[in-house]
Amino acid sequence: MEAGDATAGAFVRRDGDDQTAKDQHKAPKREQTPTRSKMEQIFGFKKEDLTSWHSFVSLLNRPTDPASLGIFRCLFGLLMVIDITQERGLSNLDYKYLDGAPVCRFPLFNFLQPLPLDWMYLVYVVMFLGASGIMLGCFYRLSCLMFLSTYWYIFFLDKTTWNNHSYLYGLIGFQLTLMDGNRYWSIDGLRRPSVRNAHVPLWNYTLLRAQIFIVYFIAGVKKLDADWVEGYSMSYLAHHWLFDPFKLILPVELVSLLVVHGGGLILDLTAGYLLFFDVTRPYAFFFVSYFHCMNSQLFSIGMFPYTMLATSPLFCYPDWPRNFFAHFPSFLRPVLPLTSPGSQPSPSCVYEEIQGSGTQQRQTPAAAKPSKLRLKHKLGAIFTVLYLMEQFFMPYSHFITQGYNNWTNGLYGYSWDMMVHSRSHQHVKITYKDRKTGETGYLNPGVFTQSRRWKDHGDMLKQYATCLHQYLPRYNISDPEIYFDIWVSINERFQQRIFDPRVDIVRAEWSPFKPNKWLMPLLVDLSPWRTKFQEIEGSLDNQTEIVFIADFPGLHLENFVSEDLGNTSIQVLQGQVNVEIVEEKKNYTLQPGEQIKVPAGAYHKVYTVSEDPSCYMYVYVNTTEAALQKNFTKLYEIQERVRNGTETEPLPPELQPLMAADDDEGSEVNATDPIVRLFLKRQRRMKEVKKRREAGVLERLQRFAVKKYYTIRRGILMTAIAMRNLAVGLPPLEQLTREVAYANMKEPQAEASQDERLKDEVGHAEL
Repeated sequence: MEAGDATAGAFVRRDGDDQTAKDQHKAPKREQTPTRSKMEQIFGFKKEDLTSWHSFVSLLNRPTDPASLGIFRCLFGLLMVIDITQERGLSNLDYKYLDGAPVCRFPLFNFLQPLPLDWMYLVYVVMFLGASGIMLGCFYRLSCLMFLSTYWYIFFLDKTTWNNHSYLYGLIGFQLTLMDGNRYWSIDGLRRPSVRNAHVPLWNYTLLRAQIFIVYFIAGVKKLDADWVEGYSMSYLAHHWLFDPFKLILPVELVSLLVVHGGGLILDLTAGYLLFFDVTRPYAFFFVSYFHCMNSQLFSIGMFPYTMLATSPLFCYPDWPRNFFAHFPSFLRPVLPLTSPGSQPSPSCVYEEIQGSGTQQRQTPAAAKPSKLRLKHKLGAIFTVLYLMEQFFMPYSHFITQGYNNWTNGLYGYSWDMMVHSRSHQHVKITYKDRKTGETGYLNPGVFTQSRRWKDHGDMLKQYATCLHQYLPRYNISDPEIYFDIWVSINERFQQRIFDPRVDIVRAEWSPFKPNKWLMPLLVDLSPWRTKFQEIEGSLDNQTEIVFIADFPGLHLENFVSEDLGNTSIQVLQGQVNVEIVEEKKNYTLQPGEQIKVPAGAYHKVYTVSEDPSCYMYVYVNTTEAALQKNFTKLYEIQERVRNGTETEPLPPELQPLMAADDDEGSEVNATDPIVRLFLKRQRRMKEVKKRREAGVLERLQRFAVKKYYTIRRGILMTAIAMRNLAVGLPPLEQLTREVAYANMKEPQAEASQDERLKDEVGHAEL
C-alpha cells in the first residue's frame, strides 16, 4: 500500500492527487507538480475548499477510485451472510419463534410482532439473498434494500439482542444502500459496462471513515468513566489465557488496570486518528488487528471483530486493491479485481478542470469533462453532514429518551459504551397477587421468556409485566399485580435493588420521554467500599465465599439459605439492620461490626432500620462442596498410590473402579458409590478439556469447521423445510418429525463446550 503522504489517511482527499503522486516517482523532477500546502498534505484538501458551499459540495463529490469501496462491500456482504446463520439466529429460528408458544417478547414498538414461523424463515431468506447480492455486487440497490429492510425488522423485533455491533451493521447497510458500492469487482459491472470501474464520489469514503472513527473515538470517550479508569469494569478479563504473556512481568491486578483498561482506553481514543495518517497507519493496523483478534477470543460477538478488521483498509489509498492484486499470478487475473490504473467517469462525481503552468496543466481523469453541480451532488453533501451530526449526537441523546435510562443511559446498543459496564445478579424474585382473591405467589424468574436482559431495563420490565398480566389468567390468576425484586451489582459494587419492589409494574407509569419513577438510585456514594471488598476477599480461604449487600431504609431482604451452605453468617458494615429468623420468630438488631449466624434450609429477613442505606455481607461456606472436595482429595491419593504401586491394602469393591479407570479411559465406569462415580466423571471431563486445549492448530480448525458446518447445515435444512411448507403446505406430522430430526443431527460425540461445562462447576448457590 502506498504511503506517500498524509492525505491517504484523511477523511477526504483527491483521487487525481493519488495518481499524480505516483507519477512523480516515475517522471523527472522538472515535471513534478508544485508543492502543495501543509493543510493539503495533511488533510487532502485546501482551505479554499471550505470557503463556500459550492466548493464544499465539489470537494465531497470529487471523483475517487472505487476499488477500496468495492472490496469492503464484498467483505461486508460475506460477513453478513455468515452472521445471518450465527448471531442473527437462522440456525435456531424455530426455537425463538415457535408458533403458538406463550412467549413474552420485547420489540422496540409494541405493535411489532413476529410473523408465523415459516414466514419468518422467508424474511431470513430475503435478508440472506440481500447480503449475498451485496457481496457479489449483483442488483446492488435491490440487494441493499432487501438486506436493510429485513435486518432492521429483525433488529427492532427484539431489544434483548441489541448491542453496539448489531447497530453498526445496520448503519453500514444503510450507508451502502446510498453509495456506489458496485463500481468495482461486481456482477453489475459485468452486466452494465457504464458502471464498471467508474469513479465514486468522495463522500462515500468520508462517510464510512467517519463512521468507524466515531465507533472508536466515542467508545474511548465513554471509557473515561471512573469505573473503567479505576479498573472495575472488566477486571475478570485479566485472568484469561490471552493475557498470560503480560502476567509474566506484571501482577494480575496491574494487568487488569494497565493492559485491559488502560490499553483499551488509549486504543479506542487514538485508533481513529492513527488510521488517518500514513506515518502512523502501520502501527495502527498492528494494534487494531491485535485488539480485534483478541476480542474474537474474549467475547462471543460474532462477526464484529472481523467486520472491524475489514474496515481498516478503508483508511488506505482507495486504489490499494489494484496494487495488491497486481502481485498475483497472471492466470488468476480473470477472477481477480481489476488491476489496471484509472477509472471511467461517473455522473455521481463532480469533475473540475485543474489549471497549472506550462506542462503542469492537467485535465480531469480519463475523458471526463468538467461538470456542474447537480441536485444529487448537493443532496449527497447534505446527507453526509446531517448523518455525521446525528451520529455524534445519538450517543448523548439520552436526555430526550429518559424512560430508557436506568443505571446506565439509554437502550444499550447505540451509545458505543462497549464493555464499560459489567453486571452480576444475585437475587431475583417475581411476586404476583390475585386482585380478586388476594392470593399471593411466586413465579420462576424468566418464565414465558427466553431472555434475561429484562432484569436491567425498566422498559423491558414493563413489557414483561404486561405480558405476564396477559398470560397468568390462563392459570386461574385473575387481574394479577406483578412485583419484581431484582438485586444487581454493577462494576463490582454492592448488590442492591435496581427497581422498587413495592410497585406493581403492571399499573406503573412508564413513558419513553419521562424519567422512570420506580427506578432505585445507584448507591454511588458506596463505591469506595470496593477497595475494602478486595481486602476482605483476599483474607478468605478458598472455600469461603462472600456477597456484599446494600439496601435502602424501610425495605427488607427476604432470603432462603440453601442447606448446602451450612455455615452462613451476616456481618454489618454500615448502618443498622434487624434480622428476623422466620421459623424461630426471633429478631436481632445488628450494628456495624456485629454479625449473626443464620440457619441453613430456612428463611430469614433483613430489615434496614437506619436512616441511611445499610451495608452488610453474607459470609458462607458450601459445606457440601467442601466435604465433596475432601473426599475427592482422598480418592485421588488412593488412585495415585495404586498407579505407583505403593498401595499395600486391597481396595474395597466400591473403590475398584479407580483401578479400571486408567485401563480404559473411554469406557463408562460402573461405579456403585456415587462419590466415586462423580470423581471419575470429573476426571474424564478434565482430561477432555486438557486434550482440547493442547490440540494442534489443524485439530482446532477442524473442530471449528465441523461445528460451524452442522450449525449452518441446520439453518439451511430448516429453511428448506419452511419454504416447502409455504409452497405446498405442511406434510404429515410423522414426515415433518423425521425431517426436523435429520436437520438436528450433529457431529459424532458432539457435546456442549467442555470448557463451559467444567468452568464454575462448583459455583456458589444463590443465597
